[in-house]
Amino acid sequence: MHLISTLALAIALQQPQALPADSAVRAMLVPRVAAFPDSGRHGIGIVVGLLDASGKRRIVAVGVDSAGVFEIGSITKVFTTSVLEDMVERGEVRLDDPVAKFLPRSVTVPTRGDRQITLLDLATQSSGLPRMPANFTPRDSMNPYADYSVEQMYTFLSGYQLTRDIGAEYEYSNFGMGLLGHALALKARMSYEELVRRRVLAPLGMSQTAITLTPALRAKLAPGHDEEGRTVPNWDLPALAGAGALRSTASDLLKFLAANVDSTATPLSRALWHTHGERHATNDPALKVGLGWHILARPAGNIVWHNGGTGGYRTFIGFDPVRRIGVVALSNMDASVDDIGYHLLDETYPLRPIPKRRTEVAVDSVVLMRYVGNYELAPTFQIAVTREATRLFVQATGQPRFPIFAESDSTFFLRVVDAQITFSQGGLVLHQNGRDLPARKLQN
Repeated sequence: MHLISTLALAIALQQPQALPADSAVRAMLVPRVAAFPDSGRHGIGIVVGLLDASGKRRIVAVGVDSAGVFEIGSITKVFTTSVLEDMVERGEVRLDDPVAKFLPRSVTVPTRGDRQITLLDLATQSSGLPRMPANFTPRDSMNPYADYSVEQMYTFLSGYQLTRDIGAEYEYSNFGMGLLGHALALKARMSYEELVRRRVLAPLGMSQTAITLTPALRAKLAPGHDEEGRTVPNWDLPALAGAGALRSTASDLLKFLAANVDSTATPLSRALWHTHGERHATNDPALKVGLGWHILARPAGNIVWHNGGTGGYRTFIGFDPVRRIGVVALSNMDASVDDIGYHLLDETYPLRPIPKRRTEVAVDSVVLMRYVGNYELAPTFQIAVTREATRLFVQATGQPRFPIFAESDSTFFLRVVDAQITFSQGGLVLHQNGRDLPARKLQN
């Protein structure tokens, strides 16, 4: 190879990967939205925000308003840890402070050995606290966090016994991050929402991000939809706000991304930069955790990311700190957009196949009753088929129950995953991930 060619290749390899053109992003989104049930109705879709290495910001929307307000769910967690690091920078708290220091004396925070749960343990999801507390028993499954109180949080903490050493293992905990947000708010003597507004949102000019929506923001809210395309209520998280209560727009989240990728962009950027460093391992060798953020090792470079999901929304935010590109994906459909975010940041990451658009038909209840029963795929793995009115449901061993929808008298499909079931005399076949898995019907 000639020297000039070698230099040209080296220069090309040093160029940051450009994010796809708007037309390419739109082509990616259109079939995804079209495959969702009832997507022909106005207001169901995906918004993608792109931050180029030059700092240019672009927004592509399919099916929904590009300025729409979405629940961002667990993306809230990186706002909680951003507040934490800002308070550390100001000398108001230390990462090694025990969380008990900021709670009422009447609350007993579990300990193990000579270790107390610290703010750092909560921020790195390694506190030993479970994903959800045992006394989480929602009165309304459509708004499950709404009635969980601070008193219940304190009661659970005071009675819980840790099952492993503090800091020993990563375990994603909505409860732990909600506790962190609560403790920081107590320290600051203001509500969690006001604390985030003062420390992060206002400094970055994020006027369209909030928990309590103004009338103007409420008017732009994109209603969430479940896996069947039905509108569902929004979620409220009064006690565990730090785990997932924020609502936002693609434009605002691009401001947040821009402040994260450039450590000198804003006075807050130094604190934000410190949230990205690897601080704890996970059970995936390619995945580490910083303060709230997850860091995924990829051939093209690390992706720093977090996702979110509430009753009718799925969201993603991520960036490559070296190439200084970032992506936001907001959907008001109950279908993951993580692969879209990963793929836009690293084109070698595969997009999941688009499910075939399927049409439900009515089936006589007498026919449905024939399929009710237990089906064995393996000695320790069964699928239970039950019926309620004109609907069949399936529940695999150790998994939640899901509805299935008829395409014919004998073929059914799931909407929560890309899977189908064919019933026959004496059994069924589960079609999923390119495999056909037969199961025999057990006799009662």
